[in-house]
Amino acid sequence: MASLIVPHVLPSPTQDSERLRNAVQGFGTDEKAIILVLGHRNASQRKKIRETYQQLYNESLVDRLHSELSGDFRNAVILWTHDPPVRDAKLANAALKVKRKGVKHLEVLVEIACASSPNHLMAVRQAYCSLFDCSLEEDIISNVSKPLAKFLFCESKILSSEVESSSFLAFPLLERYDKEAVNEEGANSEASRLHEAINGKQFDQDHIVWILSTRNLFQLRLTFACYKQLFGNPLEQDIKNCGDGDLESLLNLIVCCIDCPAKHFAKVVRDSIVGFGTDEDSLTRAIVTRAEIDLSKVREEYASMYKSSLDDEVAGDTSGDYKEFLMTLLGRRN
Repeated sequence: MASLIVPHVLPSPTQDSERLRNAVQGFGTDEKAIILVLGHRNASQRKKIRETYQQLYNESLVDRLHSELSGDFRNAVILWTHDPPVRDAKLANAALKVKRKGVKHLEVLVEIACASSPNHLMAVRQAYCSLFDCSLEEDIISNVSKPLAKFLFCESKILSSEVESSSFLAFPLLERYDKEAVNEEGANSEASRLHEAINGKQFDQDHIVWILSTRNLFQLRLTFACYKQLFGNPLEQDIKNCGDGDLESLLNLIVCCIDCPAKHFAKVVRDSIVGFGTDEDSLTRAIVTRAEIDLSKVREEYASMYKSSLDDEVAGDTSGDYKEFLMTLLGRRN
């Protein structure tokens, strides 16, 4: 349920590149042309535009946009123009480089691990190594406190002859089975294990980490449904009842991203625009990363959760070219 609108009659990458070149040359920048082109192209089309632009003009489209644009509009356009794995690798790196990290700063890591496909996660990990000369795993180990890092990893054997250590911490969805296979008996059993751990406030129990990081998403959603059926409350509610510490908050974030990503991103949008000021970084991330996936579903969840229109609230809390770009990704026709 993507919100992105791609025209039925699509210009060639050469035509798009020429239009973008005209938009950034001369006196001033034609922001409307940039929105009209890039705001209506999917990831594969944007990749062809980047490649064609480089061939035609011997310069990086991303670099040129960075030099011509500014502020939140620039940040949103640059994130959108990047290949999705590169975009998410950059978001993950930025989150890990924050000195005082809380659960909010780890949101993007959980989103990548739990609200996207295993194939996308693998591509993000590869992009991260290429961009930063370091593995994502190494940076998480170096920058995240051990109690929180345990939720972002599961133990796995190293099969490389170059490393003698017996085990290492591997990013969760690395081993997750990406099929719609479910087992009801297993779901009931693991729901009971989750309940036992929550009752004992043993949130970092190895078996719990293993369940959440290796079971396929369909199996986990069945397990969460079995939990509610067996014990009366949603899993998230029982976790909340245990307290509001970092471990509880991170575990709830993981459960929400697995169970209903659209609900999580609706909350990200809501939190970014309510209160004093706007968290443009979070708002941009939510809209840019979900426009090609489930932003229409996010809109529906938002309406159900907050009894208001996501589009109207985003439009009311933003302005200028930044507003126009976000509304384009939300599916408004220019």
